[in-house]
Amino acid sequence: MPSLLPLCRRLNAIATGWQNLIARIRDPYRPELHYMRGPGPKWRAKHTVHAAAAR
Repeated sequence: MPSLLPLCRRLNAIATGWQNLIARIRDPYRPELHYMRGPGPKWRAKHTVHAAAAR
């Protein structure tokens, strides 16, 4: 009778893969919503003064 250990390891790897996939799908964190999209109005106000003075 062949050993069941390789079968158990393979099934464990498959189950772990499915669990990781489900965890990634259910993760509510979406980093693209938290990235800075560019300078805001305070940055523009501060740097337009410096740019105008340099001319």
